[in-house]
Amino acid sequence: MPHRLFWPLLLLLTPLLGGCAAAVVGGAAASGALVAHDRRTSGIVLQDQQIELSAMQILRDNPDIKNRSDISVTSYNLRVLLTGETESAEIARRFASLVAQLPHVSGVFNEVTEGARAGVWDETGDTYLTSKVKVALFDVTVEGFDPTAAKVVTSRSTVYLMGLLTREEARQVVDRVRRIGGVEKVVEVFEYIDA
Repeated sequence: MPHRLFWPLLLLLTPLLGGCAAAVVGGAAASGALVAHDRRTSGIVLQDQQIELSAMQILRDNPDIKNRSDISVTSYNLRVLLTGETESAEIARRFASLVAQLPHVSGVFNEVTEGARAGVWDETGDTYLTSKVKVALFDVTVEGFDPTAAKVVTSRSTVYLMGLLTREEARQVVDRVRRIGGVEKVVEVFEYIDA
C-alpha cells in the first residue's frame, strides 16, 4: 500500500474499531484518557516522559551519535527500551550508557541493531503492525485485563512488549501477539505484578 494512502485509510477505519479500540489505536490523541487506566502512578508517568525527553536531548547534544544512528527511546515504569539502528554497536552502547545515567532510570534495554537505517516502508509497516497488535490485545481473556496495560513498540517487525502485568496476562498477551501475521519476533520487557 503506498505510504500516502496508509494514514488516510487508518483514520477512516479507526471509528469502525469501536470506542476502546479506537482510543488505543489513536495513540497520542487519547493519551490523557489512557492515563486513567495506567497501572503506573501519575508521578511515574511524568518521570517516564521526562526520561524520554532527556534521552532525546542527549542525542541532540551528541551529533556524533545522532548523525550515525536512528534510535527510538521508550520509558515505561522508569525502565528504558532503546530500539532502532546504528552504524556500530559501540555507538548504541555509548548512548545506552548515557541514558542509564539519567535521573530515575532503573534499567536500560539496548535493542538497537547495527545496520542500515529503516526506510519509510519499514516505519510504515511497523506502525501498521503496532496497530494490529494493540487491537489484538482486546482478545486477551484474563478477567480485569485492560489492553492499555501493555505498551507496544515495533521495530523492523520485532514487537517489544512492556508493562506491569500479571504472569497470566503476560502469557496470554505474548501468545496472542505471536500469532499476528507480520510479527517476526516478540521480546518481553514486562514487569510482573501480583494478581
